[in-house]
Amino acid sequence: MSYVTDHPAASSEVALAHFSARLSLETDCADVHAACESGDVDFVLLHVVGAPAMFAKRHIPGAIHLPHRDMTAKRMAEWPMDTLFVVYCAGPHCNGADRAAVRLASLGRPVKIMIGGITGWEDEGFAFAGAAQ
Repeated sequence: MSYVTDHPAASSEVALAHFSARLSLETDCADVHAACESGDVDFVLLHVVGAPAMFAKRHIPGAIHLPHRDMTAKRMAEWPMDTLFVVYCAGPHCNGADRAAVRLASLGRPVKIMIGGITGWEDEGFAFAGAAQ
């Protein structure tokens, strides 16, 4: 028996619930890129970490720089309550997107994390906006 089969696979029902839940909380770089390319952007993309100079140097096209610490009810009132926010940070080594997701969810806002962040975007070969394009 391998480590793969050491624990039996979940039932189809359990797997469906698990993976559906993940997709309700996460999106990926390819899906965000496809939405931006097609013009079907039905979310607000937030770059949630770093100083303004870091954002100005390199960020995902169409993103707004809004660090998680600045996400207040007053600041978020700029958008309707049902606006979906997609948050990203530097990458898998950064928990800024998780912090932003917690902040937005605590404000009653719909939110998904773009898994991979800047690192994933770069790995996919997608272009950046900013001075260091």
